[in-house]
Amino acid sequence: MATKLVRGLENKSYQEQLRELGLFSLANRRLRENLIALYNYLKEVVERSGSVSSPKSQARGNGLKLSQGRFRLDIRKNFYTERVTKHWNGLPREVVEAPSLGIFKRQVDIALSDMA
Repeated sequence: MATKLVRGLENKSYQEQLRELGLFSLANRRLRENLIALYNYLKEVVERSGSVSSPKSQARGNGLKLSQGRFRLDIRKNFYTERVTKHWNGLPREVVEAPSLGIFKRQVDIALSDMA
């Protein structure tokens, strides 16, 4: 299968090509999708229960902090919840408390572009 190249990008590195095209790296795209899935899950929990009580609601950052467990095995650091927790807790309050999925996606894109 032949891959199509964008003219003018043939001799540039992968990172330079992504930057020119305004795209995220594969790792950031995976992180974005994981954060979107977590947002959807938490929104569903909030709708079912009516509210989320967070003991760290007065803390800096967002009001929906997730706690990360301690594990003896290194393999557990690759669990979905362990991969996403650090990034979720680092998001600003306005991103986490976005009223709709579309707004959340736009704000996550901005946050991820600042990370890169």
